[in-house]
Amino acid sequence: VAGIDEIENGERLFVDIDDIPLVIFNIAGDFFAIQDECTHDHESLGDGELQGFRVTCPRHGAEFDVRNGKACTLPAVIDVPAYPTRIIAGNIEVGLPLDT
Repeated sequence: VAGIDEIENGERLFVDIDDIPLVIFNIAGDFFAIQDECTHDHESLGDGELQGFRVTCPRHGAEFDVRNGKACTLPAVIDVPAYPTRIIAGNIEVGLPLDT
């Protein structure tokens, strides 16, 4: 989806893949991809504040762990989808589920 040099440490990149809005975070050289939509109110999570491995939804303050998509605080109770990433030849790849 992008070269590793396109996302600075502590920054994020927004992409759409197969109609799935994603936000990819670079945290100390590790890349994490989650769906860019709060499960509580459908607001963009990527626009929220990132502290450690938690991103805060800017609308109602729900926090999610970008490593696994877990909802960490109310009002969200449903996890956000998280996707595996890997680096191949300096490029970030994101694994998405196959349509069944």
